Amino acid sequence: MTEIAIMGYGTIGSGVYEVVETNSDIIRKNAGDALHVKYVLDLRNFPGQPVEKVLVHDVSVILDDPEVKVVVETMGGVEPAYTFVSKALAAGKSVATSNKELVAKKGAELMALARETHVNFFFEASVGGGIPIIRPLLTCLTADDIEEVNGILNGTTNYILTKMEREGTSFEAALKEAQDCGFAEKKPEADVEGYDACRKIAILLSLVLGKRVDFEDIYTEGITRITREDFAYAKALGGWKIKLLADGWKEGDKVYAMVAPFLVRPEHLLYAVNDVFNGIMVHGNMVDDLMFYGRGAGKEATASAVTADVVMAVKNPGVTVYEGWSSEKQELADIGDTDHQYLARVAEKDAARFEEEFPGALKINAKVEGECGYLTPVLPERTFVQKAARAGVKHSLRVQM
Repeated sequence: MTEIAIMGYGTIGSGVYEVVETNSDIIRKNAGDALHVKYVLDLRNFPGQPVEKVLVHDVSVILDDPEVKVVVETMGGVEPAYTFVSKALAAGKSVATSNKELVAKKGAELMALARETHVNFFFEASVGGGIPIIRPLLTCLTADDIEEVNGILNGTTNYILTKMEREGTSFEAALKEAQDCGFAEKKPEADVEGYDACRKIAILLSLVLGKRVDFEDIYTEGITRITREDFAYAKALGGWKIKLLADGWKEGDKVYAMVAPFLVRPEHLLYAVNDVFNGIMVHGNMVDDLMFYGRGAGKEATASAVTADVVMAVKNPGVTVYEGWSSEKQELADIGDTDHQYLARVAEKDAARFEEEFPGALKINAKVEGECGYLTPVLPERTFVQKAARAGVKHSLRVQM
């Protein structure tokens, strides 16, 4: 029997506890050994619940127990998670985490420490919840040069945009409904401002490149400025959709990354990814396009992915399975040099000025009172920004190419 410990008994931590208890037979079969949760670390008490008998409040109990071979970190945040995980790895214990903030900020250091102590630092659930994406990138696709990773990486924003599109609600109303349903936090900034998706694309791009991509360097826009009028134009274009996309790609020796809302055409693979679901596209120079789809968050799906990492750790004692990425920083190129097509909205009084700045732009009739919409030719981002300022553009959206 392999003893494990869970640090943090919130939504995901309690889910891992339930998965280990409920699926014990299949876990024993796949791991080659039974799992037993010896400790659960949390500041709170859970009187009357089954977890009460294994609950501890001092992390040293876990760190100092040589019987504990794998530690699950589901606390969230960078500290004290980073300190606890570092000490666990240094003590020769493998770690499985769902903590995207920790992985995005400290992943390179923690993987290096895991290599030094011949254990594992696994983080499948940090991107895409229950969607397998980390392991395929590090195992199944190692013969390919991965040229782009692009996708819907946040279920909360996708749910909000789906509600706005289908029901014509405002952003504020859709956000409130997402909060009432438990899909959005009371403080939703990490989701709606794009920070969550930004951290996730930083992790995926780091894996692809083998170098550290700092999420602070990634150009990021959220969805707080999206309105009913934007959806009116999307509909007028032929039923296009608006999705918050996280994209990282290579062009020659340059690497670009960005998070922003995009217009997506019906023929695009991400067009049909709705509600709280996530979709991640990977383009390799040999395998071409692959898509990974599923629930990107949620207790059961995420806990399943964390527990699968525990199984992987149990099956590989004394062997570091993933090299991960180095601490060498990957510099990102300026997105001002990238080319996009844009939907631009201007007041009716500025239409002539816009048409002068953007010759060849296609006028879109969305019947929005007091304004006009245009679909521009493909042009560099920097050029569009300069021209848009002169033309009085009130709002714009990029079109997914």
